[in-house]
Amino acid sequence: MKKFLVLVLALAMVLSLAACGAKQPAEPAAPAEGPAANPKIGVTIYKFDDNFMSFVRRAIETGAKDKADLVLNDSQNNQATQNEQVDMMISKGVKSLAINLVDPQAAPTIIEKAKAAGLPVIFFNKEPDASALASYDKAWYVGTTSSESGVMQGKIVADSWKANPAWDKNKDGKIQYVLLKGEPGHPDAEARTKFVIDEVKNAGIEVEELELQTGMWDSVKGKELVDAWLAKHGDKIEYVIANNDAMALGAVSSLQANGYFTGDKFMPVVGVDAIPDALEQVKAGTMVGTVLNDAKNQGGATLELALNAANGKDPLEGTQWTLDDKKAVRVPYVGITKDNLAVAEEAYK
Repeated sequence: MKKFLVLVLALAMVLSLAACGAKQPAEPAAPAEGPAANPKIGVTIYKFDDNFMSFVRRAIETGAKDKADLVLNDSQNNQATQNEQVDMMISKGVKSLAINLVDPQAAPTIIEKAKAAGLPVIFFNKEPDASALASYDKAWYVGTTSSESGVMQGKIVADSWKANPAWDKNKDGKIQYVLLKGEPGHPDAEARTKFVIDEVKNAGIEVEELELQTGMWDSVKGKELVDAWLAKHGDKIEYVIANNDAMALGAVSSLQANGYFTGDKFMPVVGVDAIPDALEQVKAGTMVGTVLNDAKNQGGATLELALNAANGKDPLEGTQWTLDDKKAVRVPYVGITKDNLAVAEEAYK
């Protein structure tokens, strides 16, 4: 029995020694670090259902793919709502802000919020006052030169009028026009309204304003105004000028309902933006022309600057853009008629 116990103890000792000599399992390796997360960028659009801004938004979303996570907001044309959205985006940890202002006068409020959070802010499409941009070293603007669109639209009006003497219905040598204005006080609306008429006059053409009212960039309001003007003035109207294509399309709808564009009953209409629906009307001959407000490049430039700023880089790094003396990137306009429709169509590919 004693021999048996000795054998058992000996065997236990051997097994114990073997276990001590066994290789211990290695500690699990720390997981390899993946690529850095995309920066979060806060974006507001003054209202999603604005025709032109829907294309700018699409360009921003396309540019952000695989590069940035967007916190995208519809401000519903309400500045108080937009202010709250900026606060919310800051609380969510965005690294930069891209703001399409509801009211350009609200820029200082947005800048104060961005400055307090140490965030760069890119305003786009609605231009803040230069003094507001100058007040913060991390504030910039992406948009256009407002007067340029008015000048180009005026050239389309003047050239088409000279080429079509039959449009002067009363043969007085003047253009009797009605004008659909955008949002009062908006830099684009004010500039387009002034410079389109200035350019027509500079071409040596006399004008007479029959009506000028705001259609607030809206096609329904544009149609309602032209309905009323046709009821009041009838064939005395010789040209319809609209600050944007949405209102121009409303005008076309009104004119069609009143028998225009059939037979020899015609009314020239011009707009601004060169949105696809307007291009179809230019192609069909129911609009004389429009002016390409390059949504693709406005949205793309906005995203590029916001992304660079979010990553702590110079906002222009690696881009084709330059800043003017107002800290603004200016995307050029292009006048569009049937002769160069392809230029505008390319902007939507």
